[in-house]
Amino acid sequence: MGRYDRRSRSRSRERRRSRDRDRERERDRDRERDRDRERFRSRSRSRDRDRGRDRGGRGGDRGAIRGRGGQPGSALRRPHWDLGRLEPFKKNFYTPHEDVQARRKEDIDAYRDAKEITLKGKDVPHPVWSFDEAGFPENILKVLKKQGFKDPTAIQAQGWPIALSGRDMVGIASTGSGKTLSYILPALVHIEAQEPLRRGDGPIALVLSPTRELAQQIQTVCNDIGDAIDITNTCVFGGAPKSVQARELKRGVEIVIATPGRLLDFLESRETDLKRCTYLVLDEADRMLDMGFEPQIRKIIEQIRPDRQVLMWSATWPKEVQALAEEFLKDYIQVNVGSLQLSANHNILQIVDVCQEHEKEQKLCTLLKEIMQEKENKTIVFIETKRRVDEITRRIIRDGYDAVCIHGDKKQSERDYVLKDFRNGRSPILVATDVAARGLDVEDVKFVINFDFPNNSEDYVHRIGRTGRSKRTGTAYTFFTRSNAKQAAELVAVLKEANQTINPKLEDLADSYRGGGGRRRGGFRNRGGRKSRSRSPLRSRTRSPTPRRRSPRRRSPRRRSPRRRSRTDSPRSPSDGDVHSGKTRDWAVER
Repeated sequence: MGRYDRRSRSRSRERRRSRDRDRERERDRDRERDRDRERFRSRSRSRDRDRGRDRGGRGGDRGAIRGRGGQPGSALRRPHWDLGRLEPFKKNFYTPHEDVQARRKEDIDAYRDAKEITLKGKDVPHPVWSFDEAGFPENILKVLKKQGFKDPTAIQAQGWPIALSGRDMVGIASTGSGKTLSYILPALVHIEAQEPLRRGDGPIALVLSPTRELAQQIQTVCNDIGDAIDITNTCVFGGAPKSVQARELKRGVEIVIATPGRLLDFLESRETDLKRCTYLVLDEADRMLDMGFEPQIRKIIEQIRPDRQVLMWSATWPKEVQALAEEFLKDYIQVNVGSLQLSANHNILQIVDVCQEHEKEQKLCTLLKEIMQEKENKTIVFIETKRRVDEITRRIIRDGYDAVCIHGDKKQSERDYVLKDFRNGRSPILVATDVAARGLDVEDVKFVINFDFPNNSEDYVHRIGRTGRSKRTGTAYTFFTRSNAKQAAELVAVLKEANQTINPKLEDLADSYRGGGGRRRGGFRNRGGRKSRSRSPLRSRTRSPTPRRRSPRRRSPRRRSPRRRSRTDSPRSPSDGDVHSGKTRDWAVER
């Protein structure tokens, strides 16, 4: 008996030790699970911040004052502007050159027709045909000639006299048409005529941009020309340290290039203000509205004095942009360069391949193999999702080509490194989401490949506009599938306007979708003026006068759990509904 007690106690101790070990393992698993959850939440918060920065970039909420809603700018109060007490400023600096005044109206109209310039507004000044006629200071003209500029582009020729006259304007032109210089040079003239900044003053000129890449490119143009006349600027956007940008703002700069989200952060934290701002530029306004920045734009404009000068620039003219212009611009002049309908750069060869979804990856590899044999082979591949961007980039690298990628989950340092490699030609292939569709400005891009067709034709035009810039030629390839059928008609219209050869399969797809062959327009819709009803293919097209009797659901006794009980304690008699194939089935509990 004693031996048995010792064995029993030994087994009990062993069981306790085993239970203790199991509990310790369980606690370790719980701790590891908690750490994994915390890491996941941390990465999710980081991705959310990065996505916000991509949209123009809120790089975190630290230091900013938030209202109850927690939305950007919710803590900002709308100033009460008293025009009688505001310090007046000068914004009309334009004196027409004698050569401009001497030109006949017929010559001016012929010039505008040749450049496809269409105007809307009152008292529009005549275009200038050379840099000397614009009236810029001599030091600016020297910089322009040093950089190799010969004659102004169409949007510059007509836009400079309007902007220098102090008028509000809307400029609509395709990408690569010289829009940046169209508002930067008048901004420099405007700033030189104002009172110097005092310590703590905000900027005189503000340029709002949808993406950080575009903001940085605008700053590069400002640096190239602004340094000649000692005008300072800074660029604020999400994804970069706030402290450096805050120091630049507190030091005082004449020009601020900003994305809406990060600028609102600084306005809320009172790092700067817009009381001195008298020159406002909305660059790529259509893109900012597409990205959901309208509330932020409204908040920012509220902080600027109402007698400001506003220049709005866009590649398209949708209703949302028109409404914004009508609300915030006064007596403005609208300048259209090119076709009034949606149009692509005519220097771009557009090739559309109608194919199946599963064929696109192999077609891309074949196409890149041909492109990489060209001497000029810098290529951008646009893909819809970030995950697919990474997958395709790895596939291209496995095929032996140098490729880099950019999308919303990339940190700012990674994005800068990628764009630097792409610009200097070390990596000739850039795979990107629409983050880079409008923000990227690389002069020597020769090919654009739309691996995934965008959601609308406006984005298509902007994507392919990355090539064929500055009067160069380029080629755009597009993979088009049946899932894109609803955009087929718009794409055909863009191709026809640019005098491109149209793939017959694309025309058939557009015709079938318009004619009701597509999924959304086919079937029994609007038959006989009545709304159609969706019917199962198994249902009869004629309604029976008597309701159908539903057969009971058959259950297998083998799948029946022995513990399950019937709803009644005693078996019931089979009813009329319990007849199936002439046999009576007992629905009592099967034991």
